[in-house]
Amino acid sequence: MLSFDECFIPGKRGYLIGIGGVSMAPLAEVLHDQGLYISGSDIQRSDKVVELESRGIHVNIGHHGENILPEYDFVVRTAAVRDDNAEIQAAHALDIPVFERAQAWGTIMRRYRNALCIAGTHGKTTTTSMCTHILMAAEQDPTVMIGGTLPLLHAGHRVGHGDTIVLESCEYYDSFLSFYPTIAVILDVDADHLDYFADLDAVKHSFRKFASLVPQNGTVIVSADDPNSLDSIAGLDRTILTFGLAEGSDVRAVNVIPSGAQSEFDVLYQGKFFTHLNIRVPGIHNVKNALAATAAAIVLGISPTSVTYGLAGFRGANRRFEFKGKFNGADIYDDYAHHPGELKALLDAVEPMGYKRTILVFQPHTYSRTKALFDDFAEQLRRPDLTYLAEIYAARERNTLGISSEDLADHIPNGLFLPTFEELEKALRFTVAPGDIVLTVGAGDVYRIGEALVSSEQK
Repeated sequence: MLSFDECFIPGKRGYLIGIGGVSMAPLAEVLHDQGLYISGSDIQRSDKVVELESRGIHVNIGHHGENILPEYDFVVRTAAVRDDNAEIQAAHALDIPVFERAQAWGTIMRRYRNALCIAGTHGKTTTTSMCTHILMAAEQDPTVMIGGTLPLLHAGHRVGHGDTIVLESCEYYDSFLSFYPTIAVILDVDADHLDYFADLDAVKHSFRKFASLVPQNGTVIVSADDPNSLDSIAGLDRTILTFGLAEGSDVRAVNVIPSGAQSEFDVLYQGKFFTHLNIRVPGIHNVKNALAATAAAIVLGISPTSVTYGLAGFRGANRRFEFKGKFNGADIYDDYAHHPGELKALLDAVEPMGYKRTILVFQPHTYSRTKALFDDFAEQLRRPDLTYLAEIYAARERNTLGISSEDLADHIPNGLFLPTFEELEKALRFTVAPGDIVLTVGAGDVYRIGEALVSSEQK
């Protein structure tokens, strides 16, 4: 059977299905930059698709069998594209080999001495970005794949010439089990992607298999504060390095001083002072993310000074508590949170910041997640002073469950469901006042509402 190694050759022609996705778009750019001829398709024209087109990568809108041409050497599909997809069927009919996205990234990472894979239900993009800042400060010239745009890189990826690759590693459809980590980071393990995993135990099992991919001379870095993470690697025959706030953590934060949108703390490594950090992103969850990145740096032999300076320059990744601007005296922020645990971390971070009111505009992501975690979502959505709900962002799904954001609004005393972005924007224009913070939140396109408000203020 043909391996992706035989396709990863300059001059080969590849077609990526779902090319605008958060890890497919960087893959397209990496392959393109390595001299392969890349094209692909996506279901809609997004900002990322436009960016790919500006780099000379042709993108078809919609998945149609006639898009697959006989001259293609291979096809790569995103995890959400199944065998009944018209382009997959056309590739099979033409005997063109079809690879999973993770297989392609797995091939790429095997060319590096150090493969640092950042996994976890929450915090992957932020922690991968933090690791990138540290490696850049240490002049390690890393190759990077992030599931979001990092301002430092002006992109979601970087092709370096050093011996280290850093990849955000997703558990959905067990994608990360195609990777070859020498260092595996597990930030936390939570019930998510329940359209694929049967339950939390199935998620834990997947993370254990991921950790088991690390060779005997590698390291697994795991949160000491998350029982599910510790449970997933219990008894694993690998070198384990823990991080967290819990006493006894190998890499531990002490003397934590939160201050607005940043935190200051000391880092201990095996009980001894390692460095002092001042991170410019809010919330205790980001303290833990910084500890995970510091632990990875320790394994890689990076100096405390590089960790300190690398993280001092980190201001967040795209769509991770990203400041968009002001409207009517209020601060507008956007965040990718699409799981109750992520909502909790976001609201925990915002509440001490001293705003008069917190106004949340939430767009649930997928019908299955909304249904499975309904009560947990409702619990968090009751917390802001005002919660506006957009309709569920379908992503890869069809609404076979008969669920709507209106159902959530019925369980939230301060909640209001408005079915269109136009209605939501109009309501915000009427409601937002000086001293408020407005959060547009979700993994879909809800960010456009905040951008529209900020844009109108600037005219």
